[in-house]
Amino acid sequence: MKPTESWWAPRRAAWWIGVLFAIGSTCFLVGPFPGLVELVGSEIDGVVFFVGSLFFTSAAALQYVDGGLFRPRGLDWWSNAIQLVGTVFFNVSTLDALRKGLDANEYDRLVWTPDARGSICFLVAGCLAVLAFGKARRTRDWWIAVVNLAGCVAFGISAVAAYVVPSTGDALDLAGANVFTSLGALCFLIGAVLLLPQAANVSPASDDAAHRVRPDAEPNPTKETP
Repeated sequence: MKPTESWWAPRRAAWWIGVLFAIGSTCFLVGPFPGLVELVGSEIDGVVFFVGSLFFTSAAALQYVDGGLFRPRGLDWWSNAIQLVGTVFFNVSTLDALRKGLDANEYDRLVWTPDARGSICFLVAGCLAVLAFGKARRTRDWWIAVVNLAGCVAFGISAVAAYVVPSTGDALDLAGANVFTSLGALCFLIGAVLLLPQAANVSPASDDAAHRVRPDAEPNPTKETP
């Protein structure tokens, strides 16, 4: 009989990576909902985004460290590193978004620009993660990478739609920005949830071996969640 798949592994770094990404994704999923803004106000809604970005950065930092600081620089390592940079850009963007009284130019410079840079980093990281699993198609690892790449694309579209036109003071497409932010976050949430049983059911021996030797075509199966 096939053993029951476990979802609980708090002693594994990869499990915490999934949990932290899931919490951050949930924040970005619910943050754009108009009902939430009406319920808690724009300031609290902005805090939700900032807190979500902190969870993203915590997960990305843990993922980067768990991937090995001094091992050979494979595609998965670069994906982790670039993803971490992207989360820091989101920290800056969501923190500056809490400022009051920003005009269109200030908003684009302080909020939109780091958001766009973070989205670009996520797109690059997502593409590298998919390439790293090029020889492992149709596996759970590959599907996680693909779902996360879809989320990165959605975040990129959201960033473009959120640009504030200085002459009008309005975003190009605020509704579109909100929809694609939630859609991207949903993809990240799915990828994070899929990572939990993956992390919980990796044997210690195979996990140690993966940390010692991981060519680009066969990266650590816990290292692809942007």
